[in-house]
Amino acid sequence: MLARVRDPVRVGLIGYGFSGRTFHAPLIQSVPGLRLCLVGSSDAGKVRADLPGMAVAVDPMAIASSTDIDLVVIATPNDTHAPLAQAALMAGKHVVIDKPFALDLGEARSLIATAVRCDRLLSVFHNRRWDSDYLSVKDAIADGVVGTVKVFESRIDRFRPQVRDRWRERGGCGGGLLFDLGPHLIDQALQLFGLPDRIDADMATLRTGALTDDWFHVVFDYPALRAVLQASILTAGGTSRFVVHGDAGTIVKPKADIQEQQLLAGMKPAAAGWGEDPDPLIVYDGEGNRRAFAASNGDQRLFYVGIADTLLRGAPSPVPPTEAIEVMACLEAALESARSHASIVPTP
Repeated sequence: MLARVRDPVRVGLIGYGFSGRTFHAPLIQSVPGLRLCLVGSSDAGKVRADLPGMAVAVDPMAIASSTDIDLVVIATPNDTHAPLAQAALMAGKHVVIDKPFALDLGEARSLIATAVRCDRLLSVFHNRRWDSDYLSVKDAIADGVVGTVKVFESRIDRFRPQVRDRWRERGGCGGGLLFDLGPHLIDQALQLFGLPDRIDADMATLRTGALTDDWFHVVFDYPALRAVLQASILTAGGTSRFVVHGDAGTIVKPKADIQEQQLLAGMKPAAAGWGEDPDPLIVYDGEGNRRAFAASNGDQRLFYVGIADTLLRGAPSPVPPTEAIEVMACLEAALESARSHASIVPTP
């Protein structure tokens, strides 16, 4: 069992780009028991415009080793996750890493070994376990609304036809759409159905001038179930976030969770309307009858509520590394399948 941390947990956030600014900082600040004390960024002005008076460190290693920090949150480019996490763990810090866990299974396993050796929390920010769309579908499946699930389709689409100059869209390790959105879709499928027997995947670079994958299609093969995971940056509309076919009907969740939009609009987590989803779940029975059900509320704060409970009260981690490494195993299997055009068995 991890040694308890004194309340409040002092948090250092490394990275204040899209993820750090949009998700981590506001979510951390909304959770009792966590106090954001230090942000690592090369743009102190941007940080302090949002967070007046916040201490800012240009050198990320200064946060990883700071004696004034209990928990280090890493929201930096994917190829920096492992070295920053290793440094923070070895300095005696608890660590949360934004997805993906690491660049490959070798890095992920090494981080877990270090966390065990240092007796420190290591968790991965799989925040979309607390999205309204996923929770609505999860609840409906658990309630047996469409019987036994046979085909599960999950997709996240964007329409960004112009290639942008940002690290996620440049060539190199850790970039591309599969590493960006794939961990979300994979983690949700694993939570519902467990590790698949085999994975088949295809990836493509479709936009003019693109340097890395901007479309992927991944199939999880189970004995009597197929889970189809897909994402595209060239889809303007006409698709549903989830479609689930069972032996007693079909579930459709047309639109996605709105927490990201709410955060981008400046809404504070837990404000009135936070996580409320106006888009209902649609269920069709075997005779084609259609019923609408109110969507479940989403609340990504619960990831950090869980982290606080783990460090302050000894509760189980909301995303233990054993679950995060299964995501990495599936991500790596998908990459190998797309490269080799063969079915690959995921091996955590």
